[in-house]
Amino acid sequence: MFELIGLVLVVLAIFVIVGLVTGNLFYVVKQQHAVIIERLGKFHKIVGAGFHVKIPFVDRKAATVSLRTMKNGFNIDVKTEDNVTIGLEVSAQYHVSYERGATPQESGVYKSYYMLQQPVAQMRDFITDALRSSIPVYTLDEVFAKKDDIAKDVNATVSEQMDAYGFTLVSTLITKIALPAEVEDSMNQINAAQRTKAAAQDLAEADRIRRVTEAQAEAEAMEKAGEGIANQRKAIAAGIKESLETIQETGVGNAEANQLFMFTQWTEMMSDFAKTGKASTVVLPSDFSQTAGMFEQMVAASSAGRDAGEPPAPTAER
Repeated sequence: MFELIGLVLVVLAIFVIVGLVTGNLFYVVKQQHAVIIERLGKFHKIVGAGFHVKIPFVDRKAATVSLRTMKNGFNIDVKTEDNVTIGLEVSAQYHVSYERGATPQESGVYKSYYMLQQPVAQMRDFITDALRSSIPVYTLDEVFAKKDDIAKDVNATVSEQMDAYGFTLVSTLITKIALPAEVEDSMNQINAAQRTKAAAQDLAEADRIRRVTEAQAEAEAMEKAGEGIANQRKAIAAGIKESLETIQETGVGNAEANQLFMFTQWTEMMSDFAKTGKASTVVLPSDFSQTAGMFEQMVAASSAGRDAGEPPAPTAER
């Protein structure tokens, strides 16, 4: 009996010594990692971060699974509704599911290791299939306008598929849309033409506003000028009336008063004409007595004007 116990102790001591020498007895799991332990080739348990012990040559670390969020980028070619082939740069953020499940076999760590051999390649296929199913219903312009909505729809679809394999798809982003060179040139030309058209319309509208403003200002100026002329003529007429009334108060008759007023106006006109200096010659009667004939001609011209419909010269009547 003692010999059997001693033999067991010797065997255990050998295992410990070999384990210590080979480093196959103790192990440490880092933070945000999980280790799958297999015993004699069969799943045994999942251990988390910390210090652990395993049986040398019986237990082995089958895999160390990272629980941190990872990122992968994919280049995918798709065709739009208007038959334009575009290249999409897609970025996917994902991590092993944190779900533990009722049993270890239902946990995300177990599924991610035992159910899917190439998770990144499988995720790429799912994303490619989802994009090639959704993009063809949009035109090129709609893809640019709705790329965020498209990415959300793809993320929802692929998340459900990857969840069965123990992965959680955090987000799917369309980071770039690459166009064929000829399509990009055509779009640039269209945008340039639209901007030129908009600029021409703006210039035309500005010119129209300027013309309307100038016309309104000119109309207002003419209106004010007309009011000024009318007021001036009223003032002149009032002055003439007052002058004639003053002359008539001296006993001069209407005809003589009108002739005297016309002579006074004529002399003032000739004085102003001489002061302007714009003419060097003025023809006058040689005999001052002939000015009476000039008065008669002016009166005759005034009468002819009244006969033709012109307003009569203002006179003062008692």
